[in-house]
Amino acid sequence: MKEYVMGTYDVIVVGAGHAGCEAGLACARMGMSTVMFSINLEAVAMMACNPSIGGTGKGHLVREIDALGGEMGINTDKTFIQSRMLNRAKGPAVHSLRAQTDKNSYHIEMKKTLEAQENLTLKQGEVVDIIVEKGKACGVVLRTGAVYRSKAVILATGTFLAGRIFIGESAFDSGPNGMAPSVELASNLREKGLPMRRFKTGTPARGLAASFDYDKMTPQEGDEEIVPFSFMNEELHREQVKCWLTYTNEKTHEVIRNNFHRSALFGGQIEGVGPRYCPSIEDKVNRFADKKRHQLFIEPEGLYTNEMYIQGMSSSLPEDVQEEFYKTIEGLENLEIVRPAYAIEYDCIDPLALKLNLESRQIEGLFCAGQFNGSSGYEEAAAQGLMAGINAVCSLRGEEPFVLDRSEAYIGVLIDDLITKGTEEPYRIMTSRAEYRLLLRQDNADLRLTEKGYNLGLVTEERYAKFLRKKEAVSRETERITHKTVKPEDINSILEEKGSTPIKGATPLIELLRRPEITYDDTLPADPERPQLLPHEKTMMEVQIKYEGYIRKQQARIDKFHRLENRKLSPDMNYSEIDGLRLEARQKLDKFKPLSVGQASRISGVSPADINVLLIHLEKKRRQKGE
Repeated sequence: MKEYVMGTYDVIVVGAGHAGCEAGLACARMGMSTVMFSINLEAVAMMACNPSIGGTGKGHLVREIDALGGEMGINTDKTFIQSRMLNRAKGPAVHSLRAQTDKNSYHIEMKKTLEAQENLTLKQGEVVDIIVEKGKACGVVLRTGAVYRSKAVILATGTFLAGRIFIGESAFDSGPNGMAPSVELASNLREKGLPMRRFKTGTPARGLAASFDYDKMTPQEGDEEIVPFSFMNEELHREQVKCWLTYTNEKTHEVIRNNFHRSALFGGQIEGVGPRYCPSIEDKVNRFADKKRHQLFIEPEGLYTNEMYIQGMSSSLPEDVQEEFYKTIEGLENLEIVRPAYAIEYDCIDPLALKLNLESRQIEGLFCAGQFNGSSGYEEAAAQGLMAGINAVCSLRGEEPFVLDRSEAYIGVLIDDLITKGTEEPYRIMTSRAEYRLLLRQDNADLRLTEKGYNLGLVTEERYAKFLRKKEAVSRETERITHKTVKPEDINSILEEKGSTPIKGATPLIELLRRPEITYDDTLPADPERPQLLPHEKTMMEVQIKYEGYIRKQQARIDKFHRLENRKLSPDMNYSEIDGLRLEARQKLDKFKPLSVGQASRISGVSPADINVLLIHLEKKRRQKGE
């Protein structure tokens, strides 16, 4: 087929899912001429699986994306139909915002944003090859033969790459949601020597809303006070829809067990590795045989459709078995399935083949993001897309890579885990993965990251001014209540009502706020002339005051972490010459070429004893040089 050049851009983004959208917007907003390709423009920001954004750990990522100037939080605030703050009964480190969205509206609003963005061109077309010249990515080829040249390429292919769908004994090539797969590109990437692997994920059936018996299920309401995802929004008011809870039972499990032999998962057809933290229902029944029931969350797909999503019940069993087991569940006895559950297998890269800036170690100028990097979830994809976009621009400008470390953001934890530790299954972020989660709260994401986003050119003047006002308001009010005292007669009745010990004399207001049972608003009657704070400003101030001691201890741990991160390692270091290093450690260090002792310590196969040997070696070198 004859090839012909159709255009030249600074950056080409392959894929327009959640990673591609953030990557394309970041590049364009930082001044680079950018073109994004999608096999089908209906796939732009498509929510192929659950109709929600956020959740435990994931909500933190969305807040961080927003603080850096990304779009996911803003788009969610435009399109949500229910909002809930999860884990309120636990500490603030694990409070996580989750919103049900209108799937179609989410796609439409994000597509409108892309189309209106200066420097950004959105095109429908299937990329079948990456042009590599002298070891550098410099363009793409489309199925039509059209060639587009560029200085950098970002791969954000989601689950389209060599996608294959499984429903029972049936298996066929397909992308998510019945879209066309990207087969030729997958083959060409393998030919270029990129270390590819095969992963698998799945999605549950969708049922017709009128076929559910809602009286048999437990309603789940949204929060009365809506907390926005975007720091640009101070308050949101919207009529919210309900979700419902129901459970599987022994009859459900019996039907599934009797049909294990018909599952693609157990039949050997699926090669890919599935996610441990979001398994199919047959996997749950098999692995947790002693569990009598599994929770299901029934979610509306949107305001303009009658489809309902049955979260917690993805499957690769045949349609007749799906019909049988779904109808054993309370509230689903008359379920009418409009889309069957399926498993999807796809190609992705081994993330150990990437640098911390998400650039390929093998091909210069080729950046990778999202599920292509072995992660799972819209939020993880968007975070990587944003970082890949930023770093593609930094590379083109000749600037240092923009890397967030584990103490700065959940985004840093996500990327460091993927790039340094690798993953043997689709990776999902969780609060337990973050060592410094008390400092990486979602309420302070703007405090941690907005300045960085502003320096990159992603945060607008309007957003930056709003951030500075919030920072000043919290600082000023914290200072005021440190010196403001209240008298027993003004506050004791409130303290007793809250089950708190009365005070005997004038007491600084900040001391009362350190009590876990007392909120800033509780003290209003004793402090009526206080300035007006916005809800998110109150939240940040209260958390900082109540957890001050714990935060100080965690900061000390971070300082220790930074000391190892600041011990830099030369990419030319020959680890085979260092006496005392175990053979496995030498091999891993030589292969990975870590940039710091801290990064070396997180490589699988490198022990604490190896790190001590490395530190001794560095100290000897330093003394020899007289530094």
